[in-house]
Amino acid sequence: VQLEESGGGSVQAGGSLRLSCTVSGYTYSRYCMGWFRQAPGKEREGVAVICSDGAACYADSVKDQFTISQDNAKNTLYLQMNNLKFEDTAMYYCAARTRCNGLAPASWAASWWYAYWGQGTQVTVSS
Repeated sequence: VQLEESGGGSVQAGGSLRLSCTVSGYTYSRYCMGWFRQAPGKEREGVAVICSDGAACYADSVKDQFTISQDNAKNTLYLQMNNLKFEDTAMYYCAARTRCNGLAPASWAASWWYAYWGQGTQVTVSS
């Protein structure tokens, strides 16, 4: 399974970006895909997750600001980020959990729950 993120960049506070994660190498019907971010000196943080049944969940810090979606025909995961703030600056990663039986509310934001990771895309927000 290979994951490749794109769409990062530099933006001013209040701006928007849409991250993409292209997935290849698997055809599992049950999966969950997540977005994580890691700022310098901080731990990796689960941002949002979406599963093959359409269930989605967000970190409290990004609710009503970020939207996760997927295009199965393109094997692509998206993260629409609006009203970006300086504190959203981080490396953003997508991650995949295959053979997933559904969203686990207590686990989805933990790095260990995912088996596959992309290399990340940098998002920098200037104030």
